[in-house]
Amino acid sequence: MRICRVVGAALVTVLVAATAATSLSSTWAEGTISTIKDQTSKVVDPKGTIVSCSTAVAAAPMLPRIQTRFVTGLLEPFGVAIGSNSKQAFVDSLFSPARTASNPMVLRSDSGISVYSVTASGMTHQHVGTFSKGSLVGMALSPSGRILAAANTSGASIFSVPRMERVKSSPSSWLLGSFISKGQGAIETAFSPDNDYVFVTLESSDQMAVFNLKKAESNGFEPSDLIGYVPLGIAPVGMAISPNGRYLYATSEAVTPTGGEGTLSTIDLRRAEHDPSRSVISTVWAGCSPVRAVATRSDVYVTARGSDDLIAFSAADLVSDPTAAMIGQVQVGEAPVGLALVQQDKRIVVADSNRFSVGVAPSNLAVVSTSNDGSLRLLGYVGAGGFPRDMAVSPNGKVLIVSDFDSGDVEEIGVSTLP
Repeated sequence: MRICRVVGAALVTVLVAATAATSLSSTWAEGTISTIKDQTSKVVDPKGTIVSCSTAVAAAPMLPRIQTRFVTGLLEPFGVAIGSNSKQAFVDSLFSPARTASNPMVLRSDSGISVYSVTASGMTHQHVGTFSKGSLVGMALSPSGRILAAANTSGASIFSVPRMERVKSSPSSWLLGSFISKGQGAIETAFSPDNDYVFVTLESSDQMAVFNLKKAESNGFEPSDLIGYVPLGIAPVGMAISPNGRYLYATSEAVTPTGGEGTLSTIDLRRAEHDPSRSVISTVWAGCSPVRAVATRSDVYVTARGSDDLIAFSAADLVSDPTAAMIGQVQVGEAPVGLALVQQDKRIVVADSNRFSVGVAPSNLAVVSTSNDGSLRLLGYVGAGGFPRDMAVSPNGKVLIVSDFDSGDVEEIGVSTLP
């Protein structure tokens, strides 16, 4: 087991004060823990290894000859998804209408989903739909490829992918319905492997909401589609489904209102669909401000934004021996957020956001190699726009698309050109 920069809980408490100043709120989400300071984490006694908070970044070369293209012009792009045929990409963002004599102010209350064509020569913009209710953020495509879910306010907006893919379709036809909970701060979404349920992390309510999509599609969207809530830590964000469909993994940024060390929870997916309040199997420490997760058959990987680390966990040990679940760790760039598995899970691309503008650290993408024993190695960096945030890999494995939140870019990377 290879674990680096591990410290005791007492040192973590001291380091929290040094890093708390960097936890600034953003326009959309993943903001300061203090915005929910009156809430108490539902996580009790996390297991495993404590990892220090840090703003130190790893030195590594810029990787040469990486095929990278940028499409510009969006306002704070966030969620990314790619169609099951790998030919269309979907990116949600705020929508800013043009100034006119009768409308001199640029409005920022609407969200839009831009649809792109993905070809061998690069992405091209096809059309956009705008939606006035709420702000669409983290997106997920259903395993069937038919449905797109976008986190929105207290739940999720559900869209028809075939309708979105039609070039001349009316955006009013895209939206199938919306899920609503009593929580707030919806930020990321995930589907059950059978397409029947949608999971939404509620960052401001310390919970994950569970919705019955199968029922909603049959009977229309109703309040009774809400199954219940999975209790999590403070500011839950990222989710990942295990390849065997048995488990759902969720990150929470902190356990105490002052921030610092966060957690990774392992959830019995089938129980979450029917008895969500009792579905958590284990909770382990996962570095400072863990915000995203991805999973393979053997491992679960988490970006610890406040530790500048990518951390690996044994999927088996998360269930059977949580205290020993952490098996690997590597320092990357500043404030890592999004991540994606590429090249048949042999590489992980990490979005180093530097969203809090620490020092002179750039925003970039870290490329990390994986191994069977859980050890990780930083291979180098790829250039990115400002605040790379979410990302998605095409089903055919050829293209990685990244949303650059601050610079308004959508970045396309040829996966075969990565080392």
